[in-house]
Amino acid sequence: MTTSAGKKPILSSVFELYKIGIGPSSSHTVGPMRAAMDFVERLGARRGEVAKLKVELLGSLAATGWGHGTDRAVLAGLMGLAPDTGDPREIQLSAERVKKEKTLRLGGDREVPFSYDDDLLWDRKKPTPEHPNTVCFTAFSAGGAKIVEEEYYSVGGGFVERKDAEGRVRCGPRIEAPKQPDLPYPFETMADLLEHAKKAKLSFSEIMEANEAEGRGFTREQVRERLRKIWRTMKDTIAAGLSSGERELPGGLHMARKAKQSLERLRAEVGGDPKEFPRIPFGDLRRTHIYALAVGEENAAGGRVVTAPTNGAAAIVPAVLKTFQDEKGLTDDEIGRALLTAGAVGLLIKEHASISGAEVGCQGEVGSASAMAAAAAAEMAGGSPQHCEYAAEIAIEHNLGLTCDPIKGLVQAPCIERNAMGAAKAIQAASYALMSTGQHLVSFDRVVRTMKRTGEDMNRKYKETSEGGLAVSQVEC
Repeated sequence: MTTSAGKKPILSSVFELYKIGIGPSSSHTVGPMRAAMDFVERLGARRGEVAKLKVELLGSLAATGWGHGTDRAVLAGLMGLAPDTGDPREIQLSAERVKKEKTLRLGGDREVPFSYDDDLLWDRKKPTPEHPNTVCFTAFSAGGAKIVEEEYYSVGGGFVERKDAEGRVRCGPRIEAPKQPDLPYPFETMADLLEHAKKAKLSFSEIMEANEAEGRGFTREQVRERLRKIWRTMKDTIAAGLSSGERELPGGLHMARKAKQSLERLRAEVGGDPKEFPRIPFGDLRRTHIYALAVGEENAAGGRVVTAPTNGAAAIVPAVLKTFQDEKGLTDDEIGRALLTAGAVGLLIKEHASISGAEVGCQGEVGSASAMAAAAAAEMAGGSPQHCEYAAEIAIEHNLGLTCDPIKGLVQAPCIERNAMGAAKAIQAASYALMSTGQHLVSFDRVVRTMKRTGEDMNRKYKETSEGGLAVSQVEC
């Protein structure tokens, strides 16, 4: 299978991009958790021989892992808890339980001694040439011999790779399709997608639905039901964020949760009482902001979220889609089609640049999510594939160079507000693109390549290490 240019197409599914998991980070929480689960699986029958474990967090995982809950994520994963099905509260308490009991249940059933202070190592100095998000696991026998030793890379969006004799291999859950991908519309670039759309007279969402259905052996209804599940989870996250009784987010910054209060003030205004809630009298995006706050706050609190394409940027796509559903009365299946369009953009960015803040900065997270949402917004508003491509390009272009500099390593400041601004920028990018014929100078493919080069040139301290930018603007007392 090749594209029109003779290259291998992208075979990843949009359902690998949209992962149901927990907060606060796909690369620092969900990825390491998946890596730990894979390590336990690779132990296999030798799990009964394990008398001691060692976990090494390296690079960005060591630098900001404490604020991202990486410690509890790897411990929960070793104990058999999965990010998509495990109780978020139980996952959050996993580190405290290990500290107290000095043991962990490997795979959920084998009791193994484990010292949080001695067996879980945070090493910021050891080189990480393969990827800045590196975690190593080693299992020892009672005699001290190594049973299994593995090195993993959390490459963004909850995707995980393992070091192999021949290089790096994908690991973790895959879409179990009835057949190997044989895509009716294979694409390697945005130019390929636009060519398919022109020849077949299809929208991006129609192309992606055909690839996910006929291309993998599913029925259209099975694909739509998967999309409904993703959208239900996104809406549940918004609802949870808007109904939370917590006054502030965990982690020590004492950041107040704002989503619920903001919605209450907005509802009061609609009811006739402005309550000194001033507004710009045009292009009102306050509900979009509130929905983004709700998801961002729920993610920061360790709640259930969907990577879109990451946890750190998980609020942008649902905030934009929920706004369109409210304003245009779209059905859940229509929102599902928007998710397919957004997913095409996300897969292209992941393939040709990165969706990892530790690798290219926040341009790869908020920038990518904003581009995904912009393309979806353009299609939901009735735009052509050319409009969708232009909207996505605008959103990426105007996030180039965006740094990843979370204060105290927490996915709170500036992350939550960046999600709200990224959602607004997505709608504005779509609006701008829709004014045009869809013709423009800089292509989406070119700006994605530029994003990759910009990330490579970016100083390490601005890539999720909390060593520069806003992360050092707060003086520790």
